[in-house]
Amino acid sequence: MRGVQIFSGTSHPGLADTICERLGTSPAKADLGKFANGETSVNIGVSVRNQDVYILQSGSDKINDSVMELLIMISACKGGSAKSITAVMPYFPYSRQSKKKSHRGAITARMLANLLSIAGVDHVITMDLHASQMQGFFGKPVDNLFAEPFIARWIRMNVSGWRDAVVVSKNAGGTKRVTSLADTLKLNFGIVTTDRRRPKVPVTMSDSTVFFDAVEDDPLPRDQRPFELHLRSAQATPPIPEEAEPVESPSNLLRPETPPAARRPSELEAAHDYTDASSSMTTITLIPNPGGTTPGATTSAHQDTDVVPEAMVNSMISNASSVPPDHALGGSFDAAESDDEGSAPGADHERTITLVGEVRDRPVFIVDDMIDKSGSWIAAAETVVKRGGASKVYCIATHGLFTAESIDQMDACPSIDHIVVTNTFPISPAMARRSKKLIVIDVSTLYCGEHPTTPLW
Repeated sequence: MRGVQIFSGTSHPGLADTICERLGTSPAKADLGKFANGETSVNIGVSVRNQDVYILQSGSDKINDSVMELLIMISACKGGSAKSITAVMPYFPYSRQSKKKSHRGAITARMLANLLSIAGVDHVITMDLHASQMQGFFGKPVDNLFAEPFIARWIRMNVSGWRDAVVVSKNAGGTKRVTSLADTLKLNFGIVTTDRRRPKVPVTMSDSTVFFDAVEDDPLPRDQRPFELHLRSAQATPPIPEEAEPVESPSNLLRPETPPAARRPSELEAAHDYTDASSSMTTITLIPNPGGTTPGATTSAHQDTDVVPEAMVNSMISNASSVPPDHALGGSFDAAESDDEGSAPGADHERTITLVGEVRDRPVFIVDDMIDKSGSWIAAAETVVKRGGASKVYCIATHGLFTAESIDQMDACPSIDHIVVTNTFPISPAMARRSKKLIVIDVSTLYCGEHPTTPLW
């Protein structure tokens, strides 16, 4: 290829060799190493003057070394008078840190984008960004490629009865990716939601019933009255004194000029919940949280419409408590663990797993952008099998990070039948041989300009 130089970093040389083989060339020479003190050493071995340079560097187990090596290679080619420099990053490092997860957190993905621009990159090519809005972090063009066509083709060619399957998201944040694949395959989709965010608040109660006392007439306006929550036992409910004034109907509390169709949602809910104007309490049934379960086990069964999870009641109790929030500025308690692959909840946290969708006697494709830890994948797989009655479970993701012992844990889970990932992230041959369920899809043709729907032979 005249006028083009392709360099490969040390993160994923196998993918670079495959791409160069399909293009009929070989990677350009570059000496990559480290000094005795651990600093990265880069020496470009060919002339790049007035050349279009492509540097392929994905994420790896040594993510910080890979990032520094890429930045130094870009700077070296920029100093060598390269015509243009394109960074090919199948897995974009630090992509999960694209927003502040705490009040003093850092948007690390934006910082990395700034570093790439300062180093001298002219174009970035990546695949399945964790958050697509990350493209706005760059002042240079960014191509976010998608592995969905490769995954859809693999499903059509290798899964028997795929037309009856259901595509399931294991968290609320991945629904857009799941619905996209479901639309491509013309399949139904579902979701497995996990509530593991609110800490338990110790409350002494003799019965599993919470009563909300009606607030008497107050000189303050309705919107300025503070929220009051009174708990008392259902077995010893004191009678209402005769001299007590009757509770005013919620319909009378509305402003006269407000038509019924323009009421606020809270007022409509209040009017719906109060069937009797003289009633002063609403009963909520608690669902006890079973103990002794592992992070990957399911923790709740089907919930009726008149049953409210205990975590919701604990949330209301914590709002009325005098304990200040964890952060000085308020906000959510779980900002650091809002990410799907955050730390596992401890014994003092509520965990409720709910399956939405019909998956009985059907294959299930649990889809996300990456597989890092195994806890949420195992929990979703066990939910659709044990609670939903699914026949087979395929865990499908673009990037297979497989940190710690996650691949072994997923391989040992009887509810998971296959683990499908692409080769955007390097997977060692030893890991591939150790797992009997792992399937790796080659996406190198996408970087060669070939359409993924072309035949494999």
